Amino acid sequence: MNVLIAHNFYKHAGGEDQCVAAEVALLRAHGHQVTQYCLSNDAVDGMGRLRLAGRTIWSRQAFATMRSLIATHRPQVVHFHNTFPLISPAAYYAAHAESVPTVQTLHNFRLVCVNALLFRDGKPCEQCLDKTIPWHGVAHSCYRDNRGASAAVAAMLAAHRLLGTWRDAVDAYVALSEFSRRKFIAGGLPADKIAVKFNFTYPEPGPGSGDGGYAVYVGRLSTEKGVQTLLKAWQSLGVTVPLKIAGDGPLAPSVREAVAQNAAIEWLQGIPHERVYELIGAAAFLVLPSQCYEGALPRVVIEAFAKGTPVVVSAHGAMTEIVDGSNGVCFAPGNPEDLAAKVRCLGSDTATLRQMRRGARETFDRNFTAAANHRALLAIYARAIARYAGHGLPETKAVSVA
Repeated sequence: MNVLIAHNFYKHAGGEDQCVAAEVALLRAHGHQVTQYCLSNDAVDGMGRLRLAGRTIWSRQAFATMRSLIATHRPQVVHFHNTFPLISPAAYYAAHAESVPTVQTLHNFRLVCVNALLFRDGKPCEQCLDKTIPWHGVAHSCYRDNRGASAAVAAMLAAHRLLGTWRDAVDAYVALSEFSRRKFIAGGLPADKIAVKFNFTYPEPGPGSGDGGYAVYVGRLSTEKGVQTLLKAWQSLGVTVPLKIAGDGPLAPSVREAVAQNAAIEWLQGIPHERVYELIGAAAFLVLPSQCYEGALPRVVIEAFAKGTPVVVSAHGAMTEIVDGSNGVCFAPGNPEDLAAKVRCLGSDTATLRQMRRGARETFDRNFTAAANHRALLAIYARAIARYAGHGLPETKAVSVA
């Protein structure tokens, strides 16, 4: 196949950017032609607030560039990952103007939530889920804790709901879990356009030894990731279970303080990504204490399963759909006492850990291999192409903003 992949990279690379890289590599490894249209949020620094707000709603530059790329490379489908803020939904219309179907992967909840997390005040929030104008997100300054920036995101969401963009300009959506699919349907996206395709690892890393005798956390050091819950749990655990933390973020000072107070905690700041697999594979288990739903089953959980490493995760969102006792355990979200109890129990039960290592790898082999992902992705592309060919879309309308 001939595919054009569009993605707006974040300032700080994370799981979403890694997913895009893995998908591009997978397609090319199977002989598909892949053209990439990528922008970076580094460019935002030089923009004024009004210019950025206008581009978030409708980027004339992205519209023109997308049409030019399609005219040159003639892809059979355009697959979007992140369009926020620089590509904008204008690129969907550019693809349709060139008679090419569109696919959008739903990595987060951006299309139904101002901060893309369905999260506020330390817990899940769905107040804007079914709102044409997500005014709660503006009132609570949900995006970057800034009311003006939140208003710009809300304006983009409202404008494209009213234009029918989410209904008409995207031919197929890719949700990364059944849980997120249900949330997007509740948020107004057309149910018949949303397919579920899990994330995956590529290349496949192979099982780890699990003989490191430590728990590991890998991810952003932030409130929504449950880092405070993690640190509070280890206050009560003391030095009984070693914990290695890999990541950075706004709660780095709290992690630094915890390391100074508890000899069992080690912060591996700036660890190269290629070493993360080794770190996860040698761990007794991985801890993911997210306070937010997560947009899908987090990539780090899939990486843990690939290494045969059990997980201890918050009991909400997509994680409850796949973590079932055979491959890990769940604890009450935001409850450090329950997390500590689960860690204490698991850390002292070597027989159960051995069984869970087998279960974790079996879960990966059933659900998250590159081969299964490739088949699912081609089926979604075929579905988008058939849908686009099978109905007449409304005339493409260019919108000029700022």
